[in-house]
Amino acid sequence: MKILVTGANGLVGRALCALLDDRGIPVRAAVRSASPISPGLDCVGIGSIDGQTCWSCALAGTNTVVHLAARVHVMNEAAADPLAEFRRVNVLGTLNLARQAAAAGLQRFVFVSSVKVNGELTQAGQAFSESDSPSPEDHYGISKWEAEQGLLQIARETGLQVVIIRPPLVYGPGVKANFAALMCAVQRGWPLPLGAVNNQRSLVALDNLVDFIALCVVHPDAVNQVFLISDGKDVSIAGLIRGIALAAGVPARLWPVPLWVLQAAGHLTRRSEVVQRLCSNLQVDISKAQKVLGWKPVISLSEGLHRAFKGR
Repeated sequence: MKILVTGANGLVGRALCALLDDRGIPVRAAVRSASPISPGLDCVGIGSIDGQTCWSCALAGTNTVVHLAARVHVMNEAAADPLAEFRRVNVLGTLNLARQAAAAGLQRFVFVSSVKVNGELTQAGQAFSESDSPSPEDHYGISKWEAEQGLLQIARETGLQVVIIRPPLVYGPGVKANFAALMCAVQRGWPLPLGAVNNQRSLVALDNLVDFIALCVVHPDAVNQVFLISDGKDVSIAGLIRGIALAAGVPARLWPVPLWVLQAAGHLTRRSEVVQRLCSNLQVDISKAQKVLGWKPVISLSEGLHRAFKGR
């Protein structure tokens, strides 16, 4: 068995390749250009991903694809039609790869999608589940949902075994963007006005996600299933900041500013979306993954945060 991992030089891809290699599972890493990720790792350059990408060399000798490569949130979007750009990579590119994999006789296609397919927020105590009607709001979520639908159609037509995983925010060694900025702010002792926010958010540690992906590569009951995944314990933004501070060995500097004040400030500064992401609920129910696959998180939130800091 040899696994083709796309997006292998990203946060999740590097960790997954290392995990599979540690378990003695042969891996081929697909990256934009064939620069080595780690010594001895089989790498192949595939260029840009869209509906015309040729995957024959990357697929040769493999029997499973883990598709991580995607167009994600773009700062300072310059595309004239952003949704079309997301579809070009995340829909057409994904389905092109799946069709070529099926034609080459591969058995399984594991697709890492996003909780954004379900939506952007949940009501308190009402976690997303796999049976909920999808409600993507942004271009990224829409493109992931369309890719999921196309993959399941290909599975029906060809017999390709498809597994879909929808993670929430992933954190761990090497994490970037907003989570890295939050860790930096906490470590520097910046006062944060989030002490009164009692929301609940599902997160997934990098180690937990790649362990689950590796399980989906081989488990017979994962075939043609959709799974939501997380650390199994939700946390408020204030609790997350306290956890980050503990991992960093610094005090948590939290101001208990009322939620309505934060919302008003977000409106005035045109940062309402940022305030919503920080203060709203987004919970996922992982009971299906636990019951169907017998999976449980391999590390806790606390350990995940310590590893994130250690790997900076």
